[in-house]
Amino acid sequence: MSAESTTGPSTGSTAESTTGSAVGITAPAGFRAAGVEAGLKNSGGRDVALVVNDGPRKAAAAVFTRNRVAAAPVLWSKQAVSDGRADAVILNSGGANACTGTEGFRNTHTTAEKTADLLGLSAADVLVCSTGLIGVQLPLDKLLPGVEAAVSALSNDGGADAAHAIMTTDTVAKQAVFSGTDRSGRTYRIGGMAKGAGMLAPGLATMLVVLTTDADLPAPALDAGLRAATAVTFDRTDSDGCMSTNDTVILMASGASGAEPDAAAFAAGLTEVCHSLAQQLITDAEGASHDIAITTVNAASVADAETAARAVARSNLFKTAIFGNDPNWGRVLSAVGTTDAAFEPDRIDVSINGVQVCRNGGIGDPREDVDLAPRAVTVEIDLHAGSERATIWTNDLTTDYVHENSAYSS
Repeated sequence: MSAESTTGPSTGSTAESTTGSAVGITAPAGFRAAGVEAGLKNSGGRDVALVVNDGPRKAAAAVFTRNRVAAAPVLWSKQAVSDGRADAVILNSGGANACTGTEGFRNTHTTAEKTADLLGLSAADVLVCSTGLIGVQLPLDKLLPGVEAAVSALSNDGGADAAHAIMTTDTVAKQAVFSGTDRSGRTYRIGGMAKGAGMLAPGLATMLVVLTTDADLPAPALDAGLRAATAVTFDRTDSDGCMSTNDTVILMASGASGAEPDAAAFAAGLTEVCHSLAQQLITDAEGASHDIAITTVNAASVADAETAARAVARSNLFKTAIFGNDPNWGRVLSAVGTTDAAFEPDRIDVSINGVQVCRNGGIGDPREDVDLAPRAVTVEIDLHAGSERATIWTNDLTTDYVHENSAYSS
C-alpha cells in the first residue's frame, strides 16, 4: 500500500481482499450477517442483506454522499446514526429508493421498523441502505418478507452472502479484513464489504460500504478514524466522475475483542481496509481494461495535488487514450492546465509507467517506450511547485462501459 493511502503509523499488518465464509464483515467478533433472495432484482440472486452488531458495544459512525439529491435511506440513516449508535444495517439491491418522495421515505421507515421488530431493537438504531434503479418505489410486498428471511438466515459466517446481496452491476463481491493488536497484545479485526462498479465519484463515500470491528472504541473515535480513512481512499476513487444519490459508508464497533487500539493505529488499519475495497471497486469498474493510479507530486498543497490528478482522472480524452494503449501525455497536460493548481507550464514533468514522456512541459523520452499492455497503469505528474502529493485512482473508458450504461437503466 502506498504512503499516499495511509494515515498514522504502520501497524505491521495489511488488509487483504477475501473470498471465504467467516470473512469481511463477519471476520470481527460480535457480528452476524445474512444475504437472501427476495425477488427485487430482475436478474435474480441475493438482494437483501442484513448486518447485526451483537455488542457488547453498539458504537457507530457513517459518512454519506454529498449529492444534494439524496435517497430516502441516506436521509433516514443520517438521522439514525447521529447519536453514535447502530445495532443493525438492512441493505437491499434492486432499487435505490431515490427520488421517491414521501412514500419512499415512509418505505424506508417501514423497513427499519420491520427489521427492529424482528430483532427486538429500536427502529432508530437500524440503518437502511438501498442501491439500484433511481425513481422507482421499492416493492414492500417483496422487501419485507426478504427482511424476515434475512433475520432467519443470520449467522456468524454470513459475511460472504451479505456481500453478494448488495451487488448490482458488480461482477464480483468485494470484501476485506485487517488484523491488528493493541498495546496490551489483544487482537482485533476490521472487516468490510462494498458494492460499486459505476457512478464512482463520491464526496465522502463510494456506493455502499459496511465496515465492522470488534475493537472497543467509542463513536467519536470511530468517526475520526472513518473520516481520515475515507479522505484518502474512497474520496480519491474516481471511476467516471458521476456521484451517486445513495453513497454510504457505515462503521460499527462491537467491542467483543476487548482490544483498545490507539486512534492512529486503528485509523491506519481502517485505511488499509478502505483502500483494499476501493481498489476492488476500480478493478471491477464497468468495462474497464486498465486500472490507473494518477499521482501528482511536488505540489504546493495536497488540495492542488488532488485537483491536478482528479482533472486527469476525469478526462475522457485521456481515459480513451489509455484504452487504446496510447501514452498520450498531451492529454495529461491539457487536463492539468484547466485547474487552479499552482505550477508553471514549462516546468511540468509527466511519466507514464516509469517513462518520462514529458520533460519541462515539452517532449521527453520516446512515447514508444511506454508499455501499456499490463492492466496496471501509473501516471506521475511533477508540478515542481512544492512538496505535497496525492494519488487519484481511476480506470480507462471503454466501449464496454458505454454498452453497460446504455443497456442498464440507472
